[in-house]
Amino acid sequence: MSQSPVAALWRLRPYLRPYRRQLTGMIAASVAVEAADITIPLLAKVVIDDAIAHHDRGLLLPIGVLAVGLGAASATLSLIRRWVQGNAVASMEKTIRDDLYEHLQRLDPAFHDEWQSGQLLSRATTDLGSIRRFAGFGVVFLFTSIMTFTAVTCLLITLNWWLGLITGAMFAPVLVFCTRFERRYKVLARRAQDQDGDLTTLVEEASTGVRVLKALGRGPEAAQVHLAQAARLGETRVGMASLLGGFWSVLDLVPNAVIALAVVLGAVAVSQHEMTIGGLVAFITLALQLVWPVEALGYILASGEEAATAAQRVLEIFDTKPAITSKDHPERVRVFALSAAGHRVTGEAKHAHVRIDHVSFSYPGSGRPVLRDVNLDVARGETLVIAGATGSGKTTLLHLVPRLADVTGGRVLLDGTDVRDIALPELRAAVGCAFEEATLFSASVRENVTFGAAGATEEEIEAALAAAQAGFAYDLPWGLDTRIGEQGMALSGGQRAARAAGREPRRGAR
Repeated sequence: MSQSPVAALWRLRPYLRPYRRQLTGMIAASVAVEAADITIPLLAKVVIDDAIAHHDRGLLLPIGVLAVGLGAASATLSLIRRWVQGNAVASMEKTIRDDLYEHLQRLDPAFHDEWQSGQLLSRATTDLGSIRRFAGFGVVFLFTSIMTFTAVTCLLITLNWWLGLITGAMFAPVLVFCTRFERRYKVLARRAQDQDGDLTTLVEEASTGVRVLKALGRGPEAAQVHLAQAARLGETRVGMASLLGGFWSVLDLVPNAVIALAVVLGAVAVSQHEMTIGGLVAFITLALQLVWPVEALGYILASGEEAATAAQRVLEIFDTKPAITSKDHPERVRVFALSAAGHRVTGEAKHAHVRIDHVSFSYPGSGRPVLRDVNLDVARGETLVIAGATGSGKTTLLHLVPRLADVTGGRVLLDGTDVRDIALPELRAAVGCAFEEATLFSASVRENVTFGAAGATEEEIEAALAAAQAGFAYDLPWGLDTRIGEQGMALSGGQRAARAAGREPRRGAR
């Protein structure tokens, strides 16, 4: 069920709770800074109406010292607020990112097959950055702007009631304009974030598939697709900038028009002895302090809409429930290992009796079964090779053992226990799979070989490399500590395949 961006942003508030003291301190410091800034015009009024008008020079020194003290306090509090604010929101962003990553790991492979990787990346990076910026600055500015506007308006009314009311009333149309801006900007913000995810996907695909693009001479075509998507994103960003520019121009115009009116009407009030000269100076200075809260409204609304749509996109992932989960009371299973062909891999993993019992499988939404009433019985220590045409379901059959997919009919049994009755971490730690596609990580050879088995000894590593016919690893520039690059691009195709064949059962998995 879709939810509004604002509701989505509100749902993320639990991530702010651990930092509520820091946030309270940030807001308190901001209020103190604004209070100090508001007090200075009142000191100017005292100087003009008392010290200068009555020739009381004794007031100048203490007022000057007080003004300097307020300025120093304002600067110090601003520094403290920004430091606390930066730490709190950065920690909050890290927590959300960690939870998002863990949730992505819990989701079944079918979810990742349906989603573009660029969309997931943009949500885990750009969108979380938008939420962090609003949580750190937008929320604080929103609170302090409201407090400042209210306090200054009250002081203006105190200095001259009718002039203060006129000044405050002139800002009322801004609220109507803000509502219209928010409604239009929300649509553009969501569109830009979705287009950014699509563009990220194109860049990632072009980067990882650069050899294919070059070998087939498809670079220019891929560049045209990228340029078209970049142009669409650029048009949306320009639209956002145009809308925001028009909004800010109005926000700039209104406060300056208010100040101009205050000068004219204030001069009339002074001429009629309804206000002192010091009062007029304080009034105009205070009215100038309304400029920033009103202008900040543009930043607050823009960042707020971007953060709200970002929260909506992030929660689309959080709200997706894992389709494959463990039972409340799972069974225990002994460790064993299978390869893509169904035979035992390497190491000291124990054999198990594997039984495929009337298994059927269909991908969600396809309606066409990939497997239909399949029966296999692989005894302990037995080697089984399954051959067939591409797309006949060999890899799918392998996926059913560690529950990378769940059967839609029948059962997969390990030593008589249905794999759905075994805890997922234990099941996947027990099953070692060597897939046809070599998946390597941007890490050293040693880290790739021991991935999921960090406690492996040098003898075990050597045995795994030997079984995989990957002895070439010792001849690399830094031996096993050589970083092989993302997806093993520093290795040849044959070397990557040899690395994949040496897979051990993992010690702990999701």
